Amino acid sequence: MKLIAAPDLDTRIPEYRLPDNACDTHCHVFGPAEDFPYAATRRYTPPDASKRQLSALHNKLGVGRAVIVQASCHGTDNSAMLDAIASSQGRYRGVCNATESFSDNHFEELHAGGIRGVRFNFVKHLGGPPSLEKLDAIVSRVKHLPWHVELHFDAKDILEFEGIIDSIPLPVVIDHMGRVPVSDGIGQAPFQSLLRKLSDSDALWVKLSGSERISAAGPPFLDAAPFGAACVAAAPNRCIWGTDWPHPNVRIMPNDGDLVDVIPTMIPDPALQRKVLVDNPARLFGF
Repeated sequence: MKLIAAPDLDTRIPEYRLPDNACDTHCHVFGPAEDFPYAATRRYTPPDASKRQLSALHNKLGVGRAVIVQASCHGTDNSAMLDAIASSQGRYRGVCNATESFSDNHFEELHAGGIRGVRFNFVKHLGGPPSLEKLDAIVSRVKHLPWHVELHFDAKDILEFEGIIDSIPLPVVIDHMGRVPVSDGIGQAPFQSLLRKLSDSDALWVKLSGSERISAAGPPFLDAAPFGAACVAAAPNRCIWGTDWPHPNVRIMPNDGDLVDVIPTMIPDPALQRKVLVDNPARLFGF
């Protein structure tokens, strides 16, 4: 079982000051394993990254709200995430993993616990695309809820699964700017497809997260900023931002202060910053 690196807990206080109620729309909690065991089918084993550590990170960064995304290492047992949401005094929402075996009551309980979306991993190192029949079955069960569908793609998947994006009858959120490598340039076909879809659809959203994943230059990851800026230009009302703490399976472990300081390079206009950091996530996640 692959062991992955722990996050940098010596978080630098960023130079950029986040607005009040800024939302980190992509972060995780891992364990603690003694309370919330990891899935036997997991592809990696993380060090524990608890709700207390997450709260301390957000306090240092100036984050007021957050969305915890269920990580694949916990499978479809969403207990650790639900526990963190319940402890947050209304500051957190969540995005779950699910199976077709979940009952209608189970989905209603997830909603009552603060869940506002369901995620599907397509990336190769996490097992590759899910069964499309499974995806359709789950989406049909939650489409009456005020949820969205989150898709975690490798860049090539944006082209391969364009039809899936168009067919989902709920808002769709693309993680990490589509994981498009900066080294392939703004003009690369997957990113241009994403930009076209953002411009053409009122239901497609994108997370301006994963700068450390797509960067070619490394810290402080400013070479990812033009990609985020292009997404904001295409769909200013449907871009949201996140840290991806504690950064599972990254090549270079970032300092989250650096990731916050990418924001004003990516989005120079204060009004747009507030839209992406506060207003858009409040609308999508129901804060």
